[in-house]
Amino acid sequence: MYIHIGGDHMVRSKDIIGIFNIERTTVSQYTREYLSMAALRNSEVGCTHDLPRSFVVTFDKHDLSEKVYISRVSPATIAGRTEKG
Repeated sequence: MYIHIGGDHMVRSKDIIGIFNIERTTVSQYTREYLSMAALRNSEVGCTHDLPRSFVVTFDKHDLSEKVYISRVSPATIAGRTEKG
């Protein structure tokens, strides 16, 4: 099943590793470093030009690629969409 995570972006629910509140998690230096490294690896995908509220980490087992989607959709809304399938 595909989950809409904001903008024109949809991801397969089975590829989602985690859904995170960006405000609460970026307090940690480790999370900030992780997001910076994702941007340097070009594995970060922006889903919004507005203030982001969440980030979704996915891993595609077929091509072994990790993506980090930055979204304005709340983590609770995205998580709720994954449970409806």
